[in-house]
Amino acid sequence: MSTARVDYIAPWWTYWLHNFPHINLRFQPVDNSFQPEEENYQQSLIFLGCVAAAGLGLNLLCLAVYLSCLCCCRREEEEESKKPGSCCVTWSAVAAGLITCVAVGVGFYGNSETNDGVYQLTYSLYNANHTLGGVESLVSGTMGSMRSGLHQHLARLDEIFATRGDYVQTLQFMQQMADNVIKQLLGLPDWDKANVDLASVAQQTASVEYYRWLTYLLLLIVDLIICLLACLGLAKQSRWLLTTMMVFGVLTLVLSWTSLGADLAAAVGTSDFCVSPDKFLLSQTKGLVGTDIVHYYLYCNQTLSNPYQQPLTIFQRSLTTMQIQIQGLLQFAVPLFPTAERDLLGIQHLLNSSEASLHQLTALLDCRGLNKDYLDAMVGVCYDGVEGVLYLCLFSCLAACAFTVMLCAIPRAWRQIACREQDYDDIDEEDPFNPRARRIGSQNPNLTNMHSFCSYSSSLGSQNSLQPPAPPPAVSNTAPMSEYMNQAALFGGTPRYENVPLIGRGSPPPSIYSQHYRNRYSPTMRATYLSMTEEQRRQFGNDFQA
Repeated sequence: MSTARVDYIAPWWTYWLHNFPHINLRFQPVDNSFQPEEENYQQSLIFLGCVAAAGLGLNLLCLAVYLSCLCCCRREEEEESKKPGSCCVTWSAVAAGLITCVAVGVGFYGNSETNDGVYQLTYSLYNANHTLGGVESLVSGTMGSMRSGLHQHLARLDEIFATRGDYVQTLQFMQQMADNVIKQLLGLPDWDKANVDLASVAQQTASVEYYRWLTYLLLLIVDLIICLLACLGLAKQSRWLLTTMMVFGVLTLVLSWTSLGADLAAAVGTSDFCVSPDKFLLSQTKGLVGTDIVHYYLYCNQTLSNPYQQPLTIFQRSLTTMQIQIQGLLQFAVPLFPTAERDLLGIQHLLNSSEASLHQLTALLDCRGLNKDYLDAMVGVCYDGVEGVLYLCLFSCLAACAFTVMLCAIPRAWRQIACREQDYDDIDEEDPFNPRARRIGSQNPNLTNMHSFCSYSSSLGSQNSLQPPAPPPAVSNTAPMSEYMNQAALFGGTPRYENVPLIGRGSPPPSIYSQHYRNRYSPTMRATYLSMTEEQRRQFGNDFQA
């Protein structure tokens, strides 16, 4: 192509995407020229989607291996091993949340950019369709007035001027000029054979873009909600919420890889078009519209002449000649044939309206209007559109990474929660020193109020002594150290002087609640205490204090 491109320059990212390997499904390289009707080219775009599908399979395989190792390689449930795991889960959740927030932000920007580019494309298509529709309307209106209106006026004037041969000869000359004008107008809309309704194309494009934009908007919102609910499940340690979010996380991971494949194929295909759009348009209009006409509107250079200049010039000259003839007849024939004045004025009005249509037609057929629409459409598609699709590809990658991290963190958190609940369930429900039993007793008043064994000082030799209970001693923060020493010795512990204020209230030292001291109580002590009634326990404590 000899003419250099000066108005439109493809952006660098379209060349980068255009240089992507184009391989068909038989793993054979194909030409990277934009040929959407070619089967090999279609397969090269499908191959990019298959690459994304392979990435999804590899991602799921890595997750499956990780989960298998997590289930098979169980570590010892020690406090030293639990704390690093909790820290790892926490940082993984923080990383997944941050990556998801960044991905959603990038996705919103890319979705908006793509929508702006497609909107600019549809707006340009509507403008171009309006221009072509205006040209068609002016041409059809002028031809209709020449064929019907002018023919009727000339037929009536031919009857009026039947006695004057020179006037009849002038009318015949005007009829020839009118036929010449119609002939030039017939050759004007040379794109008649290219039956492309740009308005319909723009409407379909806008409809597809609306559903695409809405789909991505919902996907972005769903990604954000799943991440927030997963973080909430980790904070509340809710296993059912984590399990649900894990299922939705896998589905979102599949959607992320699917959108990545679709966006990558769309970006590469659009970039192939943006690198050389004129080549594709020339191939599509070959045999339908003249090559000189396509060149004129694609490049709109001063070196290119208007292909419609000659018919428009002939049109202008024919109208001027006819107006001169009408002026002569009005000046010389009307005094002799007054009845001819009405038809002559009608022809003059018709020629004036045709001249106004000629000026409008000249402006619409100028290359600047359609070339501007073409350039706006290319900028919208190749700059905003492709750039937005690239941001959507980045969003898909970030979302896939975020949900991969989240799917790795949730099973670890789920296992830690299960281990904690298992340790909690191992505590004896009938143990009076179990804080859980104390909470259950306080929540259910119908159960027997089992006081802690530490709440009463006693000796094993006074179990059969059932005397009325004595008034409780006054509470004092300076309880005798001997009483505390007796309690500590009874339970096998060592005195802890910081817990002295608790003795007067009948409460055990905090260390009694630990697993270490609970395991020191003999079965005989527990059985003896549990077999006593409430009244016996009170008397038991009073006897010990006495």
